[in-house]
Amino acid sequence: MNKNATTTEPPGPGTAGIRAAADRLLRAHTEGSPCAPVRDLVTDAASAYAVQDLLTEHWLDQGRRLTGRKIGLTSAAVQTQLGVDAPDFGMLYADMAIPDGAEIPVGAVQQPRAEAEVALVLEADLDRDRHTIADLLRATAFALPAIEICGSRVQDWDITLADTVADNASSGLYVLGNRPVTLDRLDLRLAGMVLERRGDQVSTGTGAACLGHPLNAALWLADAMVRVGRPLRAGDTVLTGALGPMIPVAPGDVLEARIDGLGDVRVAFAAETGRGA
Repeated sequence: MNKNATTTEPPGPGTAGIRAAADRLLRAHTEGSPCAPVRDLVTDAASAYAVQDLLTEHWLDQGRRLTGRKIGLTSAAVQTQLGVDAPDFGMLYADMAIPDGAEIPVGAVQQPRAEAEVALVLEADLDRDRHTIADLLRATAFALPAIEICGSRVQDWDITLADTVADNASSGLYVLGNRPVTLDRLDLRLAGMVLERRGDQVSTGTGAACLGHPLNAALWLADAMVRVGRPLRAGDTVLTGALGPMIPVAPGDVLEARIDGLGDVRVAFAAETGRGA
């Protein structure tokens, strides 16, 4: 951890645990080796978000550029599993964006898993205390199909809510399609999604699987980001959450997602080379 980074650590007895959790996750990121869970150091959502915020300030201090947010835990089944009743969020940085059709090097994401989602790109700020769907519609320039490659710095994905929130909502990389579509041409609630691995279907779903509608998820995020002092801004990308089950990926995989009305997006994972290569 860069000790000179400007941080917003909360006062009180939990500060040492928050910094220790941030250091553990940062070490795992830097060394490329997953760590033990951090729930021994942070036990609730508030302290976990404090860890995420500390790491966000560290990365901004290191020169990374914030380009948007991702929404996680939009599935009712996953919320039940983790004992929560709301989604979570994480930060998107410019160096996490992968071009459509590109190849991801081996080891770029720890313990990678993938899911298909709807991405929104904003053309106006969302900085009100409480937003309406009309506010969101006016602020959105267009939608794109997306594949999020999630990753966990926590060994074996052994995560609770505190672990994933602290770990930037288990973020990794993301891939956006190249054909923007305005919202007035879409019915995102009924939009079907198919995710294929080398032509074989591995995940299916619809927009309704994402909090009933991807715009519901984006609306929740807009309000949440104002509350924490990082409102969504014009130009931001919002990954609204998975439309179907997350899948594990391995070197050599090629994934393609198709979402009704939005088209397709593709990404490949480099094959491992032999030790002597």
